[in-house]
Amino acid sequence: MRGFFLLALWLATAFARPLLYLPLDDRPPNLAPCAWGLVLCPPREAYRGPEGADLASFRAWLLSTPGEGLVASLDALAYGGLLPSRHLPLPPEDALARLGPLLSWKVRYGGRLYLFGVLPRWDATQRERNLKALQALALWAGLPGVYLEAVWDDALRGSPAPKEARGLPYPTRPGADEAGQVLLLRALRPGLRVAVVYGEGLSPDRITPYEGVPLKETVAGVLGSAGARGVALEEGPDLVLYLHGGGDPRRAALRLMGLMARHPVALADLSRVNRGDQALMGYLQALGLYGRLAAYAAWGTPANNLGSALAQGGLFLGDREGRLLRLAEAYFHYWWGEVGRPWVRARFPEPLPEEAQRVAALWPHVLLEARRLDLLGVRFPWRRAFEAEGVLRLSPLDLSPHLVE
Repeated sequence: MRGFFLLALWLATAFARPLLYLPLDDRPPNLAPCAWGLVLCPPREAYRGPEGADLASFRAWLLSTPGEGLVASLDALAYGGLLPSRHLPLPPEDALARLGPLLSWKVRYGGRLYLFGVLPRWDATQRERNLKALQALALWAGLPGVYLEAVWDDALRGSPAPKEARGLPYPTRPGADEAGQVLLLRALRPGLRVAVVYGEGLSPDRITPYEGVPLKETVAGVLGSAGARGVALEEGPDLVLYLHGGGDPRRAALRLMGLMARHPVALADLSRVNRGDQALMGYLQALGLYGRLAAYAAWGTPANNLGSALAQGGLFLGDREGRLLRLAEAYFHYWWGEVGRPWVRARFPEPLPEEAQRVAALWPHVLLEARRLDLLGVRFPWRRAFEAEGVLRLSPLDLSPHLVE
């Protein structure tokens, strides 16, 4: 009987259909899940940085790759990525025609679709075109097996994006570069029970930078995108999402310590945009708390960090190795905001020369649960200082190194 069970389990695993993921572009927050061992992605060479992706490669990959579901960026398939979506001159009907392979894929393979489009930021020249395309997609939202949402990108004060979003007849929220990660959580672990804890001095009614809405609306939107359910701490959540907005870092560390004694805790640092709280990180490292987190994010806007911490915390619950690898990546992005990016910007013009990779020599001594985290090199996928990829090695102290790329 045991042999029959193991055979059945092997067959189920061997013939399980994968989840497909079509990222927004090849910047690290969007492309990172392709290396997590959870999804199948298009060939990386289909992405060509800020000039936009090879759409023919996307279409060929889609129509030849079966899957249980597909998490896809509409802007990647319609325009070639986020940057081209802002300025590429293309009629809305042509943009919609380019999305046809998504429905063809669903008809051919029967998988579920998890789709997100972006309402662009204030300086986009093609705002009206993008909005018309998103409005026309309202019919897709009612199709069986299709989840559709729109996120808005970098809404400064007075940005039209929040108002435009309210006119769409399907879910909308702030964010962009974390949206793919969040929909992966919806596809792979729906129904996650999450308790949201606001840190000292962080009001749910605060209008957060680049969002244009109160923080509580951003939180609700991200939970909704993830298919997660908000619960109270007393209800025994699967995950606690702790929002740090500044305040006393020592008290924040002590509160995190208390929460982590009872629950897995994902930390979203909202204290600054594109940077974390250096004092809080110091306490987390000194107390050995950072390596015990379920997830950490401080690389972007509040919605970016909320979504990234929630997604990674939920996707790697119970997976110690995967959790540590994600924490290693998250620490690199924290370090890049605090040390790497300022150092490179002060010394090199863009496009960055190879010499800028010398920044790796500034990497500190970092431990994660008695493992040493080394930075072997730095890559600049778009040859600019804003984003970077770290070639990391997480080495068990008594075991052979494990390479993370």
